[in-house]
Amino acid sequence: MRLRPDGKGKRILLLVLLLLSAAVLLAGCFGGSGGNAHTAKGMKLIDEGEYASALGEFEAAVLDGEDEIMAYRGQGLAYMSLDRCADAASSFDMALSYTDRKMEDTRRDILLYKASACCRAGMYEDALEACDRLLEADETLTDALFLRGVACLGLDQQEKARVSFDAACASSRGDYDLYLRIYEVYESMNLTAIGDEYLQSALQIPPSGDEDYCRMGQIYFYLGQFDQAQEVLRSPVEKKYVPALSLMGQIYLALGDQAHAAVMYREIEDREGKTPVSCNGLALCSLAEGDCTQALAYIEEGLSQSGDEGKQELYFNEIVAYERMLQFDTAREKAQTYIERYPADEEGKKEYDFLLTR
Repeated sequence: MRLRPDGKGKRILLLVLLLLSAAVLLAGCFGGSGGNAHTAKGMKLIDEGEYASALGEFEAAVLDGEDEIMAYRGQGLAYMSLDRCADAASSFDMALSYTDRKMEDTRRDILLYKASACCRAGMYEDALEACDRLLEADETLTDALFLRGVACLGLDQQEKARVSFDAACASSRGDYDLYLRIYEVYESMNLTAIGDEYLQSALQIPPSGDEDYCRMGQIYFYLGQFDQAQEVLRSPVEKKYVPALSLMGQIYLALGDQAHAAVMYREIEDREGKTPVSCNGLALCSLAEGDCTQALAYIEEGLSQSGDEGKQELYFNEIVAYERMLQFDTAREKAQTYIERYPADEEGKKEYDFLLTR
């Protein structure tokens, strides 16, 4: 069973989830009180990573007759965050049913989320239909082109997928994240050779700032060019930039240098205190050294932190630890809970099926 590094599982699992910053911004429309109090609270809980609690607020919002569009939209976002993507698509359809043609921006926003949810649920035909509606209004809309590429790839229409991905890149030049997302889609479908081409293209983008250097480091990491990755990360690591520290930790782990990897994760704790990311990184170091007991202690520390953010990797590696300790009954119980919590994670399902035979 492959270990789950910091954020890796989440990036693949959420590779078609659009940024939630727009959701958080829209939460401000309600002001936290008045006739849409449940919706406003639900948006705040999403921002805090408390997705199950957020879902309860949106359900209460619907029952209390709050703004239907925003309540169902928020419900869809909460379902997506809980990997209940088919339910999310239904919620977005409900939100759309309350819109009219004068609400162009709102409809575009909800259709993008619907297309994303449908891709993640494997409902590729529905995703294509949503993307087509979006592209009728704006044929250069980057997110719609990207999601259409994902849907086409899911339908094994590789040439059409590539046309859509290339169009997305042409409409959003200089966006490292777009190239990384495209690579991750191809990687998730065992087509890394094609994905590598997009990574090579992204390396032609001139970086400007620590975030861009981290993106370049991620690209070199995916390409297995660890020396180059370390070189471009040198400056942001010296500045104690947390994403760079986390990525450098992954690189050291890939190189079998657990001692220096642990230093990176300790640096994160010095900056931010204990976080799921730092605890997961230290757990990975312990697992690499064969100390499963210490790994489980770090995992327990990480899971004790508030919110859901960053915990998927911890839950996944908890299964790994028990399996390596040959405690198959416990590992199987943990795996069953894991797939209930993250039903879209195919690797988790495969591991559970494997553990049923132990």
